[in-house]
Amino acid sequence: MKLVLVADTHVPKRARDLPAPVWAAIESADVVIHAGDWVEVALLDEIEQRASRLIGVVGNNDGPDLRARLPETARVELDGLRVTVVHETGGRQGRERRMDALYAADTDALIFGHSHIPWDTFTPAGLRLLNPGSPTDRRRQPVATYMTAEIRDGALRDLTLVPLRP
Repeated sequence: MKLVLVADTHVPKRARDLPAPVWAAIESADVVIHAGDWVEVALLDEIEQRASRLIGVVGNNDGPDLRARLPETARVELDGLRVTVVHETGGRQGRERRMDALYAADTDALIFGHSHIPWDTFTPAGLRLLNPGSPTDRRRQPVATYMTAEIRDGALRDLTLVPLRP
């Protein structure tokens, strides 16, 4: 099962549209996961049309129209992998311990956004924490990013942080 992980797209505030490589990845993926901060409902509509399957949550920059359609937390099992998606996880200090306390009992991979900073760590309990960064607003990062991965035999494999050069 091929995955695309995105967050913090901020369309049309930070960019008019998603970069072409992101759209191509979305169209070829089995599942697209968006960890919030869409900004406008039009992007949700377009990704829903172009993706085979979409799992998304709202972020702190998403208004009432997006909040009416998306949860704050999404939990799903994908080919045996228990995935939770949220937008915010709090500050970097102590993140692993906090996420273990909140999610380790029923989650294998936690996908989050908010910081625009790519993240890939394991908690002491073995929970994988993933932030794909942002494909449109790199902030202090050298490049904008998103992630691709595969799920095989109930495990996340071939995780790739994809840089987007201007």
